[in-house]
Amino acid sequence: MDSPGATAHGPEIWVRGPVAPPPRAEVPPPGAEPGAGAGPESAAAPSPVPRAGGPAWVSAHGGAGASTLAAVLGGVDSGNRWSDPARGEPRDVLLVARTHAAGLTALSQWLDLYRRGEHPPGVEILGAVLVADAPGRLPRQLAQRVKVIGSVVNVHRVPWVPTWRTGKLDGPLPREIGALARVLQKHYRPAEEK
Repeated sequence: MDSPGATAHGPEIWVRGPVAPPPRAEVPPPGAEPGAGAGPESAAAPSPVPRAGGPAWVSAHGGAGASTLAAVLGGVDSGNRWSDPARGEPRDVLLVARTHAAGLTALSQWLDLYRRGEHPPGVEILGAVLVADAPGRLPRQLAQRVKVIGSVVNVHRVPWVPTWRTGKLDGPLPREIGALARVLQKHYRPAEEK
């Protein structure tokens, strides 16, 4: 008799951190344009040296902040669809969501799609980037949800940045973004080293 949560290949388990699951047929997320993310399978092995370019910033929902983060930290704004390495798009993905309840729910749905293998072959999640939806601390119930998400994937927090609201993106980065910037420096070399 099968145990709850078991699949034909064994029990389901979640692993924290970047993981490349076995390739499966791709199904675009709800609301994505038909064929977005579909492509031939490829066996892209992780590279031991930093790659040129930057990650794909994938919005878990509208207004998540992926465009701003791509402009400030580099990389590609993939909108509300998976990046597709078969089309020359970055294989490394950072899922972006706001810290309000709807944003955290949307992020959880994207993580579940990834867990089920419903993404283009070769995609790897580097982490989740949670952008503050308001200044100040999170309410307890939202902080608890962030903790649960952090048990599944590396979470990077981006504080409320008032100047970003007015389009001023060239100022100094908040110190809270330091860990995220270090992850990007580790995975990517500057454009002039391509």
